[in-house]
Amino acid sequence: MPQIEDVILAPANGAYFYDDQAAIRAGVDHDGFAYSGAPMTEGFSQIRMPSSALSVGLCLSDGAVVWGDMVSVQYSGAAGRDPLFNQEKIAQICRDTVIPKVIGRDCADVADNCAVCFEADGDTHIPMAIRYGFSQALLGAAAYAQKCTITEVVCDIFDQPLPAARIPIFSQSGDERKLNVDKMILKQVDVLPHGLINSREKFGSGGETFLDYIRWVAARIGELGQPGYKPVLHFDLYGWIGLGHSRDPIEVAAFMAKCADAVPGFELLIESPVDYGDRAEQIDKYAALVAQLDRLGTTARVVADEHCNNLDDVRDFCDARAAHIIQVKTPDVGSLLDTARALAYAKERGIGAYSGGTSAETDLSARICVHVALAMQASMMLAKPGMGVDEGVCIVGNEQNRALAQLQHKLSKQAH
Repeated sequence: MPQIEDVILAPANGAYFYDDQAAIRAGVDHDGFAYSGAPMTEGFSQIRMPSSALSVGLCLSDGAVVWGDMVSVQYSGAAGRDPLFNQEKIAQICRDTVIPKVIGRDCADVADNCAVCFEADGDTHIPMAIRYGFSQALLGAAAYAQKCTITEVVCDIFDQPLPAARIPIFSQSGDERKLNVDKMILKQVDVLPHGLINSREKFGSGGETFLDYIRWVAARIGELGQPGYKPVLHFDLYGWIGLGHSRDPIEVAAFMAKCADAVPGFELLIESPVDYGDRAEQIDKYAALVAQLDRLGTTARVVADEHCNNLDDVRDFCDARAAHIIQVKTPDVGSLLDTARALAYAKERGIGAYSGGTSAETDLSARICVHVALAMQASMMLAKPGMGVDEGVCIVGNEQNRALAQLQHKLSKQAH
């Protein structure tokens, strides 16, 4: 079995941008694709900044190099997340703390490798971006060494059966909130459109602009969709029911039920309806919101994102039933083994397990995440990276189809 002989780092680009959520919520104006005004979140030199990444290559004893990408999320530094990604700082922590631990290790021991490499070294916190990228590379190295897919490696670690079913794909529109919906409908995406409802302009006074948009999406599906096409409607509100309507869980539930009534026949998911400002209150109020929605008997469902970052957060949200669906936001969770654990935990408790992520990721991180989502049979997974629809649907959809075809081929050969 090959061992890890060396590690190389290479600068990389994320597919989208980092955005200062606090400044955008405060009401700054668009200036073309940029935003005008001063940033409010530490680390941002401007409100919208190109996303960056850092590739990590594990140099194996047989000459192969296996890669992963260290990246952070679009809204870095918000809602308890790690601060804005900084290539130089991340590279220094890798060289000082992580790389010395990984050199000489056997490729097959993924769980042990992750446990050793991500262990705190004195006061040095290992950023989630590092855990994310190194776990990708470590999983890839194990798959390479065992001549199998990453899906099979994850299934083996977590004692899961090899998957045969396809995972529904969720696509996000970015600010092209109508043009990109047309793309999604024509491509028959399973879950759409995200909508990026991150400002008062998009939510409207009391929510009427958002309601109009929901109705338009449903009508457009009827106009452009193939017979029988009925995607799940999923909108991310970035807390705007709380900012533009009410923070009271009973009133939030009533508004969400009104949204569901506006699009009869569709399953409606509302992500981040309110941001209550801290983890404890988010869990408490979301649990009350879920209970009220269940009492109303509405088809509207809550998706948790803000303040639900790492594995412990996911577990606590699930234990409190503080969501109908949990977004396991992969760069915020860190190690992809923790993503697998989070997805399994949600499923065990009857909570929807959404394998998410961010538009700011890379093609490589997105492809590797597909294998974890497949192995753990997530409820759905994000089409990523980017906000252009086509690229994310292509990258994630093709990787999923290739993996399933490869597994089916292997099983058919074994049967004969």
